[in-house]
Amino acid sequence: MQKQQEIEAATFQRLLKHLDDHKDVQNIDLMILADFCRNCLAKWMLAEAKTRGVEMDYDTAREKIYGMPYSEWKDKYQTAATPEQLAAFELKHK
Repeated sequence: MQKQQEIEAATFQRLLKHLDDHKDVQNIDLMILADFCRNCLAKWMLAEAKTRGVEMDYDTAREKIYGMPYSEWKDKYQTAATPEQLAAFELKHK
């Protein structure tokens, strides 16, 4: 069980690094393609922390996912959604 948890933790860290290495992939792109984004990961982390009695707030969870405060990531890397992205998102989430 311990090794399995280590493998899962390492896999999660690899996912975060992959997302960090691909900051050009916007959250809306992830939502369109996979129905989750970086913010979803932060919400999942927050929920898991709470079920284990660990105090954490959403901003802390997002900082762990984004590798920096969300406001900083947003200012540096987030672009406005294109009309095409918005249309694809709406179509998928009808």
